[in-house]
Amino acid sequence: MWGCDNFFYHPTRTVYEQPDLAALAGEDVVFPAQDGVVLHGWFFRARDRAFCTVLHLHGNAGNVTGHFGHVAWLADCGFQVLCFDYRGYGRSAGRINRAGSIADAHGALDYLLGRPDVDPGRVVVMGQSLGGTIGIVLTAQRSEIRGIVTDGAFDHYRHIAAHHIRHSPLLRLAAWWVPRLMSDTHNPIDCVEQISPRPILILHGTADTVVPVKMARNLYARAREPKELWLIEGADHYEALDERADEVRPRLVSFFRKCVE
Repeated sequence: MWGCDNFFYHPTRTVYEQPDLAALAGEDVVFPAQDGVVLHGWFFRARDRAFCTVLHLHGNAGNVTGHFGHVAWLADCGFQVLCFDYRGYGRSAGRINRAGSIADAHGALDYLLGRPDVDPGRVVVMGQSLGGTIGIVLTAQRSEIRGIVTDGAFDHYRHIAAHHIRHSPLLRLAAWWVPRLMSDTHNPIDCVEQISPRPILILHGTADTVVPVKMARNLYARAREPKELWLIEGADHYEALDERADEVRPRLVSFFRKCVE
């Protein structure tokens, strides 16, 4: 089961891009996960007075050096941002697993809530791909979070594994039994309804080749109001923020502001 669960994680220690922390008003930070594993991240301060703080949860591959650019721009819009690595990624200690990734997200939130420059009543979550899946579980469990945006999140670990196995000629024969060897815990579809009455925005590309768009529809159907489903026509996985920035960024800013008003 442990080996099958690691189908989801592709951590590296490679440095893809190093932010100019001085130019971005950034800070190199370390903090403990909920179970004590030491994690590394970057905290970016808002250019002007901070309107709220965004906890960013990145996807399953690489590390924070390849992901921070998706959200560091929020600092120019009045938001503080924490980007960090799960255990086993980048400069974070430990070895990644599903329960550990949830403990890491809790630890990141606890770290933010303990900072004197963070208003604990104005914290929101932005989760991409695997990070969206983790973010839904975290937000359902933590009432301190005021709202969440997911980008390309999947609804169920076994279901996304079966989807990829079925679409691989080499693995097709394993489509029935391999997902059943995976643990069946921390699935966002089982807890997304617990986020209400806090808002959720589910963002997904209609041409997503990694996470099928039907999973976004499944999450939206299970979620309770207030909820929004925004399908970006023709966008593949992660393309919305990268290639449709002029369209997507203003709506994210508006949504986050609405969460904490």
